[in-house]
Amino acid sequence: MIDNCGGAAANKLTGEIGMEKLMQEFREDMAEFRDITEKFYAKEVSMKEYKGFSGGFGSYAQKGGEASMLRLRMPGGRLTKEKLKFVADAIAEYGVEKAHFTTCQTIQFHNLGAEAVCGIMEKALDVGIVTRGGGGDFPRNVMVSPLSGVEQGEYFDVLPYAEAASDYLMGFIKTVKMPRKLKVGFSNSPANETHATFRDLGFVAKADGTFDVYSAGGLGNNPRMGVKVAEQVPPTEILYYIKAMVNTFVAHGNYENRGKARTRYMQESLGVDGYKAAYLEKLAEVKKSEKLDIDVTAEAVAKSGNGTTVSDKRVTAQKQDGLYAVAYHPIGGIPAVTKFAQLYETIKDMEAVEVRIAPDETIYIINLNGDEAKAVLAVTDDGAQNLFETSVSCIGATICQIGLRDSQGALRQIIDEVRKHDFADGVLPRIHISGCTSSCGTHQIGTLGFHGGAKRVDGVLEPAFTFHVNGSDTEGEERFGEQWGMMLQKDMPAFFVELGQTIQAEGTTFDAWFAKKPEALKEIAGKYLY
Repeated sequence: MIDNCGGAAANKLTGEIGMEKLMQEFREDMAEFRDITEKFYAKEVSMKEYKGFSGGFGSYAQKGGEASMLRLRMPGGRLTKEKLKFVADAIAEYGVEKAHFTTCQTIQFHNLGAEAVCGIMEKALDVGIVTRGGGGDFPRNVMVSPLSGVEQGEYFDVLPYAEAASDYLMGFIKTVKMPRKLKVGFSNSPANETHATFRDLGFVAKADGTFDVYSAGGLGNNPRMGVKVAEQVPPTEILYYIKAMVNTFVAHGNYENRGKARTRYMQESLGVDGYKAAYLEKLAEVKKSEKLDIDVTAEAVAKSGNGTTVSDKRVTAQKQDGLYAVAYHPIGGIPAVTKFAQLYETIKDMEAVEVRIAPDETIYIINLNGDEAKAVLAVTDDGAQNLFETSVSCIGATICQIGLRDSQGALRQIIDEVRKHDFADGVLPRIHISGCTSSCGTHQIGTLGFHGGAKRVDGVLEPAFTFHVNGSDTEGEERFGEQWGMMLQKDMPAFFVELGQTIQAEGTTFDAWFAKKPEALKEIAGKYLY
């Protein structure tokens, strides 16, 4: 998968531990996880104690402490047929009731009992799915533009470098204590779907085949755009920049106050210029003391089309002649759990086909010829039917321990009401909803976004969401949305109906309408905001 150049030892790919040894250690850790999980369900361990332990294994107890969630890491959002089959089989074997595609390109299982969470975690390792470090203060799932390698117009395929980065970062789970989690992303074009310009560490592909590197950014409370710390970095050198990021975080991160322990707060404590200087100092140290150059080989798509063509709003033509990617966006990122088996049975005999999970909770089935694309369209016809229905939501407060509002329920209420009015595609934009300020629904970069809270109206505390407007993640146009006020959850469907009726009557789309009439949105929203 990855070859080091310059004679560097293979164990450099995983920090200080070789991958085979590391995977064995992860297996050995399972015994302790199972023991503490059984004690938690026997009420011998508190919610707080369990959270501090289980998060490092990619699992948390859900609200109420009667069930668990499990996060399956998928580096780059890449879901091969082997992994897809495992997911489908695990759902069947353990009776999994709910699955969610996340904005960090993972799959989460929900409503699991003790045996299910332990059993799935253990068996997942057999197919290369690691849950370790899926939560807690560890390197998280490495993110990649979902169509990297097949997308027309991309600068270059960044997936092989992201997979090398993922392998390398796994080693730090066992060797380094960081102040908080570390999120790394790679983008292949200015679309910047992975938010690489405002991640903890982001590698941004450029037209000349190099990366610009950004660090110390992030969404959530006190969001920050990333600091550009390097330009024109050869892809073979990415591990130096990762090691420098880890070392900078350890040296200057806040170990005393978890609320200020994310990398973006180093911009505050050191200043932007001070942070960049600190990072470059660590980079120079790493380059002087270690040999981390890599040489990766992209997996070329040898397949070609079969002469059939397909046209559909969910179909994207790949850069490979005659091949297509089909998009499927289950409402709220929550597919029927039977969908995994249906999809596997559909694609299992299709050459070179695999699934990619996108940061907006869409999945793409790629490398399809025209006939195959038609078959996949048929099996995924229960998903979003227009742009608005591809809206993004975190899992919400009915499940999440720290969630304040039922973001999934709010989105479903809005969509159900909007569907009654048959608006044209594009009349309403994709929206982003988070159940709290943590931005798991990426509300801060949505054209329209919401984060959950509460508002006292006439002496009654009502479920409500803060309204964010005009965010963007496009490279060169990055901005966090403005907060315009709070909207009661019960009023949100009516707001979107009125908005849709206004725009539809003018025969245009939201983007065109808002660009010309931003004040008109304020006028409509003002009727619903507090």
